[in-house]
Amino acid sequence: MKLSPAWRKHGARCLLGVLLSVGAAVLCLAGNENIARLDAMLGDWRMRAETPQLDRRIVIVDIDEQSLARVGRFPWSRDIQARLVRQLTGHYGVAALGFDIAFPEADTSSGYAVLQGLARGELAGVVGLPAQLEKLRPAMDYDGLFAEAMRGQPVVLGYSVSEQQRKGVLPKPAFTVADLNGRTVTAYVARGYEANIAPLQAAAQGAGIFTALTDADGVVRSSTLLQRIGDGYYPSLSLATVAVYLQTRAIAPRFTGTADTLSARELASGGLEHIMLFTPRGALAIPVGEALTTTVQYRGAGGPDGGAFRYVSASDVLAGTVPPALLKGALVLVGTTAPGLNDIRATPVNAEYPGVEVHANLIKSMLDGRFKARPDYALALELVQIVLFGLLLAGALAVLPPAGVMLATVGALAAAIGINLYLYAAHDLVLGGAVLLLLIAALFIANLAWGYFFEVRKGRALVARFGEYVAPELVAEMADDPQRYTMEGENRELTVLFADVRGFTAISEQLAPAALREYINTYLTAMSEDIRDSHGGTLDKYIGDAVMAFWGAPVAFGDHASRAVASALLMQGSAARLNQQFCARGWPVLRIGIGLNTGPMHVGDMGSRIRRAYTVMGDSVNLAARLEGASKLYGVGIVVGEATRAAAPDFLYRELDRIRVLGKQEAVAIFEPRCLLAGAAAAELAQLERWHAVLARLRARDWVAAGAQLARLQAEFPDDGLYRLYAARLEQYRNAPPPADWDGVTELHSK
Repeated sequence: MKLSPAWRKHGARCLLGVLLSVGAAVLCLAGNENIARLDAMLGDWRMRAETPQLDRRIVIVDIDEQSLARVGRFPWSRDIQARLVRQLTGHYGVAALGFDIAFPEADTSSGYAVLQGLARGELAGVVGLPAQLEKLRPAMDYDGLFAEAMRGQPVVLGYSVSEQQRKGVLPKPAFTVADLNGRTVTAYVARGYEANIAPLQAAAQGAGIFTALTDADGVVRSSTLLQRIGDGYYPSLSLATVAVYLQTRAIAPRFTGTADTLSARELASGGLEHIMLFTPRGALAIPVGEALTTTVQYRGAGGPDGGAFRYVSASDVLAGTVPPALLKGALVLVGTTAPGLNDIRATPVNAEYPGVEVHANLIKSMLDGRFKARPDYALALELVQIVLFGLLLAGALAVLPPAGVMLATVGALAAAIGINLYLYAAHDLVLGGAVLLLLIAALFIANLAWGYFFEVRKGRALVARFGEYVAPELVAEMADDPQRYTMEGENRELTVLFADVRGFTAISEQLAPAALREYINTYLTAMSEDIRDSHGGTLDKYIGDAVMAFWGAPVAFGDHASRAVASALLMQGSAARLNQQFCARGWPVLRIGIGLNTGPMHVGDMGSRIRRAYTVMGDSVNLAARLEGASKLYGVGIVVGEATRAAAPDFLYRELDRIRVLGKQEAVAIFEPRCLLAGAAAAELAQLERWHAVLARLRARDWVAAGAQLARLQAEFPDDGLYRLYAARLEQYRNAPPPADWDGVTELHSK
């Protein structure tokens, strides 16, 4: 099957783009650690691009530097924590209070244990001391004060998990293995924990895990909602606090489908699709991902100035100076931002992000019911985008010029990023974009490389080849945009020139070979400069002593006919100058004849597999060759066709005849260009007027009047060969008049 020129030109580049798209699709399906890292970085950028909005439902009570300066160093004694709880739950009426702090050991800072030891030892004999200590015990039992402050209040404590150590008392699990009815749920498993002491845990309404889940680069991008410890599944601090805030009666798993209908993501979590919170207002479904995790949607840069959550100083809460409206009915998290308290996390939006605000972001997602999640069909969406963008760009970049390639690539990148951001912001879909962006970049680079190594180099080589034909300034113009020029065949309206030396055979017989070589080289050099350098013509070839040239290709000129006529006049002037030099050296006289014609012709790289040339072909070219031969017959230096005269009206012309050349039925008027019309002398114009009157009389068969007028012209211009030719014709017409149907056309029977 024969391939079209367009496919031969662009098909290979298009095929390269398709292969890159297929490779990108395979890479997307197979997965790659580096691609996953790039997707994580893109996800980080997406979060940073969002503008935070203050959520007044969630308030962070910050143990900040101001609090440490006013209250004392941290950790604070439990009586201060008790005061903080009473202020928040009693005075301010918060709806839920979560501590991003664990209390795994008893508080002995009151000194009560020391007094008890003295009462049993050195002070055992002091009368009434045991009774007095018993009276002091409630005020000095800081853990008891803290527990009493929490009892009956919506307080949630925090705790951490570890690999080995077990300290403190765990809260009641959200559900157990037995509640799963034999189903297996994949989750992070903790062997150890550092939980709160029994009195405090018993007094609190719940407790949650606050241990951060970090990626390989140390950044917190996701969080567990539940972790397994033993046979129980225990909620995170954010989930436990939301449960208390919403007065949840129970936390339960919700499964979807059967084992043979589960998606890969669902199988990764054992088919557990949601965590259900059953509240007085109805059930709240919280989606879970692999290993019961969820993506943390960060809002703002974090901290008091982050703009996403309101921060109030713990010292201001203790002093009661916080406006009540800020805390009434709010979900409050108590955490620390003071330097040295070790609760700063690396997150996508900030390398120094308060750990307590990580929980705040998770809580907001739960309350809003909006989670940024990667759906089961995410891979399919990514593949569709890769195929669509890849195929469209593969086709577009293969045919576009460099500027178009740049614009198309930028447009594709903007569209890919825009779609990703839209799905992320409007539909909460987390899609990977790294492979698609890499594909777009790869297609761009591949096309640039192709353009440089093949098209541009091919174009430069083409321009270099054209340098053999056209003027240097035109070569420079072509080099600026080589893609516009080609040697492929095409049809154009051009003007073609043939020039030949009169009597060259006799000249060659009179000169020695070395002199003949110098003679012809000098002549061809002068003619070539007049054609190529002076008026932007394209040198076609030398045919012995003949020169062939054309105007209008490869660089298109609207005035190609005028350029050609000007070159022909210049060539005749150069021939006259050379003739003087040659005669001075004793060489034969140099006379040249030139034929010009304008019309449609085929131009391009033509020839055989052995040798090719950039040339023109067609009837218009053949006519120009005939006109060059006719110049000898009519005794003039230049003959042009009527199409050239019409296309170059800025010259003064003398009509020569109407002829019918060998092999053509249609007659054509021929002319001799004399000079630029604007510079024509009055005498020249008068002479041409008289001559054209002679032609009119002759074509009207008025032989007597035509002969009388022609005789006067001959008397004034005895060396004009045209007048001699027509004088002989008139004599012939008088002696043997042409037939009655004679149309005034001269038949040329030779080439």
